[in-house]
Amino acid sequence: AGNYYNQGEIRKKELEQSCFLLGIPASAVTVLDHRDLPDDPAVAWDMQLLATLVLKHIEANNINLVITFDAGGVSGHANHISLYTALRYSALHASWNASLWGCLVLVLESVNLFRKYLSILDLLFSCLLPRDALFILTEEETEQARRAMQCHHSQLLWFRRLYLLLSRYMVINSLHLL
Repeated sequence: AGNYYNQGEIRKKELEQSCFLLGIPASAVTVLDHRDLPDDPAVAWDMQLLATLVLKHIEANNINLVITFDAGGVSGHANHISLYTALRYSALHASWNASLWGCLVLVLESVNLFRKYLSILDLLFSCLLPRDALFILTEEETEQARRAMQCHHSQLLWFRRLYLLLSRYMVINSLHLL
């Protein structure tokens, strides 16, 4: 529920506002508030519990595409890494095939700090290195993403403002099939 620093209610509203700017209706947003899944960048979540919850959500909403973090979690955030681990676990077990037939899972590539802050200049690396999908946002899409990120006022610390200005993830995203 985004309750790190006891800001869960604030962060839920910020998420809804951000999704609205991206054209995602509130009815399509699910916020999970589970005591065993605390919002904490240093806490790894229970893999089996998370895998079960994610699979139920995918089935209930007839989802055919999931985009998640890779094993590096983009920023090393333990919660982000846990999502990858849970999906990877699901992919290796029989429940995945039965539950997710036809669901494509892509993982967002974590890049080193140098590449992370090259912005559009990372395009050459991104084009030359192996990947299964490459998304390059237009100027308009990048501005829309910035506006959506700026809705998260409670999280806009100095390094996230730098991220909005210079991160390649605001313009370029390379993904791999799980």
